[in-house]
Amino acid sequence: MNSIPKTHTIAFYNIENLFDIENDPNTDDDDFLPYAKKRWTYKRYKNKLRKLGSVISKIGDENIEIAPVIVGLAEVENKRVLNDLVDSKHLSEENYSYVHYDSSDERGIDVALLYKKSVFNVELSETFSVYLQKENGERDYTRDILLVKGKLSGETLYIIVAHWSSRREGEKETEYKRMAAANKINTIIDAINNKDSTAKIIVMGDFNDNPNNNSVKSLEEKSRLYNPFKTVWSRDKGSLSYDFEWNLFDQILFSTRFFDTNNTSLKFVNAEVFNSKFLTQYHGKYKGQPYRTYVGKKYKGGYSDHFPVYITLKSLKSFVD
Repeated sequence: MNSIPKTHTIAFYNIENLFDIENDPNTDDDDFLPYAKKRWTYKRYKNKLRKLGSVISKIGDENIEIAPVIVGLAEVENKRVLNDLVDSKHLSEENYSYVHYDSSDERGIDVALLYKKSVFNVELSETFSVYLQKENGERDYTRDILLVKGKLSGETLYIIVAHWSSRREGEKETEYKRMAAANKINTIIDAINNKDSTAKIIVMGDFNDNPNNNSVKSLEEKSRLYNPFKTVWSRDKGSLSYDFEWNLFDQILFSTRFFDTNNTSLKFVNAEVFNSKFLTQYHGKYKGQPYRTYVGKKYKGGYSDHFPVYITLKSLKSFVD
């Protein structure tokens, strides 16, 4: 009989292109092969797995020595890399399982959910596509949205994991894509609420938008979600840096029902960016920014171009499995 921890860390991490070293003829993974310009070798792949595992095992408040119970991930290629990740040096004893589906994303990168099966019991999962069109009318394929339903501390949770379209072609020029993704999530949440009027919902992801952008604000307003990262983000703190300005594209929002302590067994404690010094560049003009695996084609051997983010939830009741 195992007693359930009283405090839970729930995290999200964009792990910057976790590709295996095999060529997938159905996706654009050609940069991440041993003989490509990036020279993505088995040694580099294993090094990244080890480093990512060390980060994931540590995410959370300093006084909590337990690895996160749930971790949403962005930029994973397939089940093989997830198997290798959960079996890597720092995670093999954490007994993580995962939920993952291959999407139609042109680069072949997806979202996934790691979870500790001894604490979080998955009941169902499914994916939803975001329909986008190019200017010529062709379908523009992007990452699917993942929905996982399960029980934590006796509480049913609906967890949505997303990775919205990038700003590569310009923030304003691509805003409609992120609004389409936000609208899709609002539709998913609406359907959940129609079936379960007491649903506790958590939405996590790399939204490629900040807390003050319209797409993220629409989740708050239309789906009545609380965004604790609005007050975490500042001039000196974010999850990624661009042109020496901090952005907080990585966020976790949740139902305001978590504040109704008469009707929830999980209470929100805090939200934070996990930006411990070991995750940063130590020297030079980029000091303090995420220590990346690559800068362009140049291999740096770091972790990711994003910091993880997390929230802490406290059990209000004692549960034993």
